Amino acid sequence: MTFKEKAEAVGAWVDGWALSRGAAEPESSPWGFTIDVGLSQHVMRHVLTTADEATVRKITENTTAPGVWLKTFVSPETLTPWLAPGWSLAGGPGFLMSAALRATHAEVPDGYRLHTWNRAGVIRTLVRTSDGAFAARGQVAVTGSAAVVDQVETDPAHQRRGLGRLVMSTLADAAAGQGATAGVLGATPEGRALYERLGWRVLSPLTGAVRDQGSG
Repeated sequence: MTFKEKAEAVGAWVDGWALSRGAAEPESSPWGFTIDVGLSQHVMRHVLTTADEATVRKITENTTAPGVWLKTFVSPETLTPWLAPGWSLAGGPGFLMSAALRATHAEVPDGYRLHTWNRAGVIRTLVRTSDGAFAARGQVAVTGSAAVVDQVETDPAHQRRGLGRLVMSTLADAAAGQGATAGVLGATPEGRALYERLGWRVLSPLTGAVRDQGSG
């Protein structure tokens, strides 16, 4: 992957994540982006497209308010010694992943129902049991030719039944129907295993940190 390709994937992920979460328009800077999120535990986030020790130290030393997040495309082992006091890793190790979107038309397993809707530019899909209980969900934000998959979740009681594959396939089909040709997402180690089976590939590590509550 070239630097240009990775930069385009990062930019798409930032834009799509902000749309998916109903956050403010990302503001660009020489080192990346800043997004106002507006939650008590996640007030804003900085996304560093080219993280280095000097930049991370400057941002984390100058940020004293709790609830500010930092997202970088380096490993946890690399990021940890760069953080100023009062900051800690958040969310565990992650991965930025991408894939070409292609129609799959996955079938709904017996005993489940699928509901998909589009509201305010975000496509959501929900899988429920035949009696209406939650089983799985996910959403995707389409920004031009890119689609950012977000918040994919399967209830532990319904795992290993093909529901994760169903959610991902449904979102990919819906995004492709809106003209998207490439998908981008941030994955946990558990999610990475599913996505790789579906043809997604890792572009880089994705590591977060947060300014702790009560630090000062």
